[in-house]
Amino acid sequence: MNKYLKMFLFGLVVWLIPFLVSFAFVDRQGNFTIDETFFKSIMVVTGALVGVVLAVRYFRDVETGYINEGILLGVIWLIVNLALDLAMVSGGFFQTTVTQYFTVSA
Repeated sequence: MNKYLKMFLFGLVVWLIPFLVSFAFVDRQGNFTIDETFFKSIMVVTGALVGVVLAVRYFRDVETGYINEGILLGVIWLIVNLALDLAMVSGGFFQTTVTQYFTVSA
Protein backbone atom coordinates (compact mmCIF):
# COMPACT_ATOMS: atom_id res chain seq x y z
CA MET A 1 0.00 0.00 0.00
CA ASN A 2 1.20 3.50 -0.78
CA LYS A 3 2.61 5.09 2.40
CA TYR A 4 0.62 8.31 1.95
CA LEU A 5 -2.62 6.40 1.54
CA LYS A 6 -1.75 4.38 4.64
CA MET A 7 -1.04 7.58 6.61
CA PHE A 8 -4.35 9.05 5.46
CA LEU A 9 -6.38 5.92 6.23
CA PHE A 10 -4.78 5.54 9.65
CA GLY A 11 -5.62 9.23 10.25
CA LEU A 12 -9.26 8.49 9.45
CA VAL A 13 -9.26 5.61 11.96
CA VAL A 14 -7.59 7.80 14.61
CA TRP A 15 -10.51 10.19 14.24
CA LEU A 16 -13.28 7.64 13.72
CA ILE A 17 -12.79 5.35 16.72
CA PRO A 18 -12.99 8.09 19.40
CA PHE A 19 -15.91 9.59 17.48
CA LEU A 20 -17.79 6.29 17.61
CA VAL A 21 -16.88 5.75 21.28
CA SER A 22 -18.31 9.18 22.10
CA PHE A 23 -21.80 8.04 21.07
CA ALA A 24 -21.93 5.90 24.21
CA PHE A 25 -21.74 9.03 26.37
CA VAL A 26 -23.97 11.51 24.52
CA ASP A 27 -27.76 11.36 24.19
CA ARG A 28 -29.75 12.11 21.03
CA GLN A 29 -30.04 15.78 21.95
CA GLY A 30 -26.24 16.10 22.23
CA ASN A 31 -26.13 16.23 26.03
CA PHE A 32 -23.52 14.33 27.99
CA THR A 33 -24.79 11.33 29.94
CA ILE A 34 -21.70 11.52 32.18
CA ASP A 35 -19.69 14.38 33.65
CA GLU A 36 -18.11 16.44 30.85
CA THR A 37 -14.64 16.27 32.40
CA PHE A 38 -14.89 12.48 32.62
CA PHE A 39 -16.06 12.38 29.00
CA LYS A 40 -13.06 14.44 27.88
CA SER A 41 -10.75 12.15 29.83
CA ILE A 42 -12.21 9.09 28.13
CA MET A 43 -11.79 10.73 24.73
CA VAL A 44 -8.16 11.64 25.41
CA VAL A 45 -7.33 8.12 26.57
CA THR A 46 -9.20 6.54 23.65
CA GLY A 47 -7.53 8.82 21.11
CA ALA A 48 -4.09 8.25 22.61
CA LEU A 49 -4.54 4.49 22.66
CA VAL A 50 -5.71 4.36 19.04
CA GLY A 51 -2.96 6.76 17.97
CA VAL A 52 -0.21 4.77 19.66
CA VAL A 53 -1.42 1.44 18.28
CA LEU A 54 -1.63 2.81 14.74
CA ALA A 55 1.68 4.67 14.98
CA VAL A 56 3.42 1.50 16.13
CA ARG A 57 1.74 -0.38 13.28
CA TYR A 58 2.80 2.27 10.78
CA PHE A 59 6.43 2.36 11.94
CA ARG A 60 6.82 -1.42 11.60
CA ASP A 61 7.25 -0.84 7.87
CA VAL A 62 9.59 2.17 8.18
CA GLU A 63 13.26 1.31 7.80
CA THR A 64 14.93 4.76 7.63
CA GLY A 65 14.07 8.40 8.20
CA TYR A 66 12.03 7.87 11.35
CA ILE A 67 12.01 11.54 12.32
CA ASN A 68 10.84 12.73 8.91
CA GLU A 69 8.24 9.95 8.75
CA GLY A 70 7.00 10.85 12.23
CA ILE A 71 6.67 14.53 11.40
CA LEU A 72 4.86 13.76 8.15
CA LEU A 73 2.56 11.26 9.87
CA GLY A 74 1.73 13.77 12.61
CA VAL A 75 1.00 16.56 10.13
CA ILE A 76 -1.21 14.34 7.99
CA TRP A 77 -3.12 13.07 11.02
CA LEU A 78 -3.56 16.64 12.27
CA ILE A 79 -4.93 17.77 8.91
CA VAL A 80 -7.27 14.77 8.64
CA ASN A 81 -8.58 15.27 12.20
CA LEU A 82 -9.06 19.03 11.82
CA ALA A 83 -10.79 18.61 8.45
CA LEU A 84 -13.21 16.00 9.80
CA ASP A 85 -13.92 17.97 12.99
CA LEU A 86 -14.47 21.21 11.09
CA ALA A 87 -16.73 19.42 8.60
CA MET A 88 -18.82 18.21 11.54
CA VAL A 89 -18.86 21.66 13.16
CA SER A 90 -19.79 23.51 9.97
CA GLY A 91 -22.34 20.81 9.11
CA GLY A 92 -24.10 21.43 12.40
CA PHE A 93 -23.45 17.99 13.82
CA PHE A 94 -21.63 19.41 16.87
CA GLN A 95 -23.37 21.99 19.01
CA THR A 96 -20.54 24.51 18.70
CA THR A 97 -19.21 27.19 16.38
CA VAL A 98 -15.83 27.16 14.67
CA THR A 99 -14.66 29.84 17.13
CA GLN A 100 -15.78 27.75 20.10
CA TYR A 101 -14.10 24.70 18.59
CA PHE A 102 -10.71 26.45 18.69
CA THR A 103 -11.29 27.90 22.17
CA VAL A 104 -9.85 25.91 25.05
CA SER A 105 -12.42 25.11 27.72
CA ALA A 106 -11.98 23.30 31.00
